[in-house]
Amino acid sequence: MQQGRRTLLGLALLGGMSRLVNAAPAGDGALDRELAAIAADPDCTLASLSVLAIRAGKVVYERQFGQRFLGAAAAPSRPADQHTLYRIASISKMMTTLGVMMLVEQGKLALDADAGAYLGFPLRNPNFPQRVVTLRTLLNHTSSLRDDAGYSWPADTALSTILVPGARGHGKGGMWAANAGPGAYFTYCNLNWGVIGTVMERVTGERFDRLMKRLLQGPMGLHGGFNVSELSPQDLANLATLYRKRTVDTEVWDTAGPWIAQVDDYSAGPPAPPAGVASYVAGTNATPFSPTGGLRISAHDMGQVMLMLMNGGRHQGRQMLSPASIERIFAREWTYDGSNGDTSGGLFQCWGLGNQQFPDPQLVEGAAFKGFGHLGEAYGLMSVFVFDPVTKNGMVALVGGSSSDPAARKGRYSSMARFEERILTALYRRAIIGKNPRKNLR
Repeated sequence: MQQGRRTLLGLALLGGMSRLVNAAPAGDGALDRELAAIAADPDCTLASLSVLAIRAGKVVYERQFGQRFLGAAAAPSRPADQHTLYRIASISKMMTTLGVMMLVEQGKLALDADAGAYLGFPLRNPNFPQRVVTLRTLLNHTSSLRDDAGYSWPADTALSTILVPGARGHGKGGMWAANAGPGAYFTYCNLNWGVIGTVMERVTGERFDRLMKRLLQGPMGLHGGFNVSELSPQDLANLATLYRKRTVDTEVWDTAGPWIAQVDDYSAGPPAPPAGVASYVAGTNATPFSPTGGLRISAHDMGQVMLMLMNGGRHQGRQMLSPASIERIFAREWTYDGSNGDTSGGLFQCWGLGNQQFPDPQLVEGAAFKGFGHLGEAYGLMSVFVFDPVTKNGMVALVGGSSSDPAARKGRYSSMARFEERILTALYRRAIIGKNPRKNLR
């Protein structure tokens, strides 16, 4: 009885379910209730949740739960809706990859060329100076770059001063692996994408955030962007604040305490541009625009990208990428063989160009759903973008923060958090295959 009262209270605090926005399959009310219960679970409550499911190439389900902004002082709470934007963390890498492949198609980039030739300075691991770092190795996480010395610097810090041995910011060279050279070993690395974004700037002369708007967001009619200070007033007003019941700079969780805003809380004033951006020279350091994790976009618009990928690069009559480029993106680049990479506790098993590949049963409990896509986690957000190009089934899930430490609530059958497993399994069973669950998903 006490548990039931706590669940009902959680639902009330979440503000209930947002209005139906797309046609849903029969039985969607049951899925609404199941997802609402997951979001309101007192063991690990979610600040907000936005989901989308695609079945046989059609969007069949979209829902949002909870609040994109939790009221503070005189500012009221605001519910998440279909167009609420989230900072999607590392799924941004996959979107950046689409921009890379557009430039490859235009002949401005080549996957196997020396990346240093584009940057204008030598990009060499000093421990393996004869091995070339290419865009391919950057995109598949075998570049031998590491995040140990950081992966983001102010706009007035050129990457050449960090990455080149002997330069003033190179220090002890913690950004370069000593155990294996380029192409030999997988280690997930955010810095790869700062380099990739800088390469994109160098060959186009455009600032990364605006380049991605021109290449991808504008042509597809997607809201949001990589630079929160340049969001439209409409998009900024519908941006989700990310929360945790954890202090911002420590690992101290208090599930009984208040929600604490981690990022994208602009209730006191609009976001400022990145420091030094007014005098920034494109092609020197794209990391302030976070090609690695800074895209703000809605689950709805992520669904549009997913449909484009399912349809051989075509979106509403426009060919965004050729089918050959889509095939290159999702071709297997790396597979763990027991010694050729760091799997991060079993999370990473296979990789393409800027995308993770999920062998069964990593995604859905008790089902053979083998997908392509990416995961994201930062500042409380946890995000999933996965699809099967053969069946044209796919799922998007964006969580705006949790009340408990996800690392302490690991999944039963994967390296994801348990609530992510429950969300994906519910979406798959009810929205994609249309069956009622047979197992207890708590």
